Amino acid sequence: MEVLQRFAVGDQEAFEVLFRLHHGEVYRWLVCLVRDPAAAEDLTLETFWRVYRSHAHFDPLRAFLPWARRIATNLAIAHLHRFRRESAAGEELLETLPGQPGADSAVRHETRKAIRLAFESLPAKLKVVAALAMIEGQPYTDIASALGITVSAVKSREFRAVRLLRKKLTEMGVKP
Repeated sequence: MEVLQRFAVGDQEAFEVLFRLHHGEVYRWLVCLVRDPAAAEDLTLETFWRVYRSHAHFDPLRAFLPWARRIATNLAIAHLHRFRRESAAGEELLETLPGQPGADSAVRHETRKAIRLAFESLPAKLKVVAALAMIEGQPYTDIASALGITVSAVKSREFRAVRLLRKKLTEMGVKP
């Protein structure tokens, strides 16, 4: 608690303690969101730069990690808006689906590609929720806290993401 109070008033040593304690968790969180370790590294540094600059807005009576995750999540969403590139998210989503024994590897490859393209076509706010809920299996409460929305809003976004994925895959000739 003392470290949080010192951080809130701008103590650099307190910030360094918080950075050492939480940078790994923030990095892992960002990897889940952007699916790119190099981008997550950059975003982790940007997150902590913003944390440092925003120390006066931090309430020392609250937990530090959810506050830092929210800053990281906002940066990740902005990153996803700017850089709509292919990621491995579709591949990982496919791995969670029941396999088709004996399916041709070319068909599996095309299905993976379609899932990846459909996933990448999601709006950033839906993609973040879909990645955290469906791929990473994060609890709705953690997602809601990181996004600054209600659990109901998380469930709604996940529902909309699934609906859009099904629609896009159907348009691509893949039966979801």
